Amino acid sequence: MKLTKLTLAAVLVTAPMYALADESIIVQSTTSTANSGLYDYLLPIFTEATDITVNVVAVGTGQAIKNAANCDGDVLLVHAKPAEEKFVADGGGTTRTDLMYNDFIIVGPADDPAGVAGMTDVAPAMATIAEQGALFASRGDDSGTHKKEVALWKAAGVDTASGSGDWYRETGSGMGATLNAGLGMGAYVMTDRATWINFGNKQDYQIAVQGDDAMFNQYGVIPVNPEKCPSVNVEAAQTFNDWLISDEGQEAIAAYMVDGQQLFFPNAPEQGS
Repeated sequence: MKLTKLTLAAVLVTAPMYALADESIIVQSTTSTANSGLYDYLLPIFTEATDITVNVVAVGTGQAIKNAANCDGDVLLVHAKPAEEKFVADGGGTTRTDLMYNDFIIVGPADDPAGVAGMTDVAPAMATIAEQGALFASRGDDSGTHKKEVALWKAAGVDTASGSGDWYRETGSGMGATLNAGLGMGAYVMTDRATWINFGNKQDYQIAVQGDDAMFNQYGVIPVNPEKCPSVNVEAAQTFNDWLISDEGQEAIAAYMVDGQQLFFPNAPEQGS
């Protein structure tokens, strides 16, 4: 399978110790699953079981969907359910299955300039950040995280366009890079919890806002449709999809922990149900 220049420029995560495996697939993925370290843990288990090498292109969800639509991948693993369902409805994928979930949080500096630390209702917290003109670093990249953030600003009644370049700073970067940029400028940042737990540069930052049901973060897995993309490695892609949602794959996802904390919670539907 040929990769476009755009795909090659993305972050590529591989399992090189299994380079002699008979088959390989490309997974177009959100950055959060890569930044969290999940693939470093999960892919060797899958490869050991199947002899299939998985190469992960980790970009924002919007870009991952575009890449998959351009036939630059065999499987899509992202976290923006409406966009995923549209991808399948448009013929880009065969099926979409819930895979796992965690949640989004807003982190900020210890001095909490907006006074939102400890809030569990995200809409008033975000409205307060905007009212105070406290710096907020956004990914601004059409990722699943960014899509959720935009929806939350809308629910809070905040027009971020009026604050763009002032209190609202768009990085156009992945989650890890945006966290680093936010810390550098003393800004609040919305991130998935898994990336935050695995993030090694927390400095004095703390979780400021968490616990709202609106911050639920669902991931889905979709094999790319071979009728649209004949180059898809159909059998290997389906094997990866089926393994992820199997009892074995779900147990492996649940077992991944950092500092004693579970990062993802499997919720694929029971097979045969």
